[in-house]
Amino acid sequence: MDTLKLEIKRLLIEALDLEHLTPADIDDDAPLFDTDGVGLDSIDALEIGIVLRQRYQLTINADDESVRGYFRSINTLAALVAGHTNENEALEATAGKGD
Repeated sequence: MDTLKLEIKRLLIEALDLEHLTPADIDDDAPLFDTDGVGLDSIDALEIGIVLRQRYQLTINADDESVRGYFRSINTLAALVAGHTNENEALEATAGKGD
């Protein structure tokens, strides 16, 4: 999971032009959308959604009330991506058994 968190931090730094930050500067539990944390805004949230879709084939429904929870921190984003990845692997394994 640490590798995934580091990858997500690097993706966000690149996608959101956060050159002033390094992955080490972003605490895994720091709020992404709070001035006490990373300080991102709603436009950044849209960019994060695009990056997650491009990199992990992850689509997030904007009407899903749990989206705010997913975007809370690096830890919650990593849990979302890991859950999605595990779900896809299980589906692929099940599909492969039908051959």
